[in-house]
Amino acid sequence: MSEKKILTEVHEVMRRKHYSIRTEKSYIHWMKRFYYFSKQKNPIEMGEDEVNDFLDYLAVKEKVSASTQNQALNALLFLYKEVLKREDFSFSNFTRAKKSVKIPVVLSKREIDLIFSKLHGVHLLIYSLLYGTGSRLNECLRLRVKDIDFDYQQIIIKSGKGEKDRRTMLPVKLINTLKEQIRNRERLHDRDISQGFGFVNLPYALLKKYPGASKEFKWQYLFPALRMCYSEELKLKTRFHLHSSAVQREFRKALIKRGINKTAGCHTLRHSFATHLLENGYDIRTVQELLGHKDVRTTMIYTHVLNKGGLGVKSPLDYEE
Repeated sequence: MSEKKILTEVHEVMRRKHYSIRTEKSYIHWMKRFYYFSKQKNPIEMGEDEVNDFLDYLAVKEKVSASTQNQALNALLFLYKEVLKREDFSFSNFTRAKKSVKIPVVLSKREIDLIFSKLHGVHLLIYSLLYGTGSRLNECLRLRVKDIDFDYQQIIIKSGKGEKDRRTMLPVKLINTLKEQIRNRERLHDRDISQGFGFVNLPYALLKKYPGASKEFKWQYLFPALRMCYSEELKLKTRFHLHSSAVQREFRKALIKRGINKTAGCHTLRHSFATHLLENGYDIRTVQELLGHKDVRTTMIYTHVLNKGGLGVKSPLDYEE
């Protein structure tokens, strides 16, 4: 089986199992890295020794993190187990790298207000949603018009991490801004329709079930890209959502402008959302549900940043005589 045929099979298996596009791209990246590391030997002819050599190379030579090494291992296990169907491949022989427990970076309410004070437009709305709802960046960018429920003041997060749907609150302060964004989005959609476009990709097999839905306004992305791109699925030009890299870049610029020297990104707003809710007395189970965490132990990490520095212990330097 050639490399091209194997990758085609990987794509088909991942589509059948409803893996996300990001996971698919990541897995294919590591499969290609493994292929070229092994001097383009056919994966069928290789086995556990070659996989272990590759993982050792990543850790020792490339000095990748434990999570990156585990991601590469997951990709290769998927290749041999799900695609090549190697019954002789013993998965118990691989030792996963132990992840280090890191306390998340959190922005204070003052720092968030400082960042937001000089922002405007779509980027401010996106960052406000990230902080105000606790959603991940890609979850926010993938929001469609129909996912905003003003009557129940909630936002529906579709196919979040682990392909799970969940609900989160719609901040009251953002209602008018979101309504204005939807009106602007509708004007853009009407213009696209008048020019013979207005199509959008639909999840799963909805295009076959509802052929006309790809032009309906409710299915359009809330935060559209400035330019249209060609869709292999629809075989025509569509308007996708904003790219995450552009949103991340603008956030980093805002941090620099406001003189905030923390290693923060858009995901830091999600960390801040969880921490500030716990500080305000909400129970950890509620926060877990809003974040979409499968295990409460994942949410527990935010309790480590609730206390003041040094776990709330007063420094001897501050003792009064």
